[in-house]
Amino acid sequence: MNIGFISTRLAGTDGVSLETAKIASILRSRGHQVFYCAGELDADAPPGMLVPEMHFEWPEARRIHDEAFGPAAPSDLRPRIKAMALRLQDAIATYVRRFSIDVLFIQNAVAIPMQIPLGVALTDYVQATGIRTIAHNHDLYWERPRFAQCAVQDILDRCFPPALPSVRHLAINSLAARELLARKGVQADLLPNIFDYAHPPAPPDSYVADLRTTIGLRPDDRVVLQPTRVVPRKNIELSIELVARLGDPRIKLVITHHAGDEGLDYLHRLGTLAKEREVDLLYVADRFAPTRGTAPSGSKVYALWDAYPLADLVSYPSTIEGFGNAFLEAVYFRRPILVNRYEVYAADLAAKGFDCIEVANGALTDEAVAAVRSLLGDPGRAAATTEHNYAIAAQHYSYEAVAPLLERLMS
Repeated sequence: MNIGFISTRLAGTDGVSLETAKIASILRSRGHQVFYCAGELDADAPPGMLVPEMHFEWPEARRIHDEAFGPAAPSDLRPRIKAMALRLQDAIATYVRRFSIDVLFIQNAVAIPMQIPLGVALTDYVQATGIRTIAHNHDLYWERPRFAQCAVQDILDRCFPPALPSVRHLAINSLAARELLARKGVQADLLPNIFDYAHPPAPPDSYVADLRTTIGLRPDDRVVLQPTRVVPRKNIELSIELVARLGDPRIKLVITHHAGDEGLDYLHRLGTLAKEREVDLLYVADRFAPTRGTAPSGSKVYALWDAYPLADLVSYPSTIEGFGNAFLEAVYFRRPILVNRYEVYAADLAAKGFDCIEVANGALTDEAVAAVRSLLGDPGRAAATTEHNYAIAAQHYSYEAVAPLLERLMS
């Protein structure tokens, strides 16, 4: 079958784009054809259709978003949503026709209202055509306080996500699945974040021989890795506090992902805090991308996965996560983890028996600092912990674990 993945953005290092690529890989390995459609696509993306107006940063989409969730919506908000939705609906129809799409696989575009007209367009198109549709809901709007007040709540109720006969819903955690049933009467299957645990990572090769030097690390430096985007819900202040309280000048905090999705103010605040706490923070997002390559400036770019072997510890202090992509990545690369017990971790991941250093309520305790210090000084214990975690993840969060569900959805 021809599977059409569609979203606001299918590019870069955000969780939705990364998970979409994994699902696409599984489906291709089972003989399906995969096509992308979004407002941003990577250069090496599967074949598809780029529609810049679908991006949540498209000026009119951004304006609609800000007005819908702002203090006072203008009187022309609804007509403008309708007009943009009609244009996007035409683009969706062109995409489906051009690539003979059998199943439309919507990635988060009818879950979080970053691009309201696209959610309307998708809902109206699916309702009008009855096309077989899977809505993969990574971030539901009621999970984010900033979406609590909306000038077009009826649109959110109808389209985010839509309860339509031809739509099968997927949730990435059990809490979201329960809320979908309670709020929308929608029965969702559970498709968590995954990783290819059947194929362990290869040892670092010659390409990364200069990585430590390139990002400013000395031979005896130790790394606390923060492998997340720089947005407030990632609670990176805790990582800075951890490094400060460890009190070892050799320990550096390395951030590999970009800021900017929610502005740069948070990055600036982190820089100020790191200086105050005398923490060496290395923000090196310009050196990393989903795959290796060369930046427009000509500088060498490393894959995100190249950063993990550098890490003595992965810090994952998020207060809110739909699931935990970076958590599974750290397990895959056999790195010890400090994790905040965010709600989904407590409900779904912790119950599987992972061995991590845990903090609660986004607050760093003396006990957690002591546990990190002890683990960093005991390589044997660290290795045993990471092997234990790998085995658990391979059982529950591998490609093989979710392949039967995907095949059922396709059939």
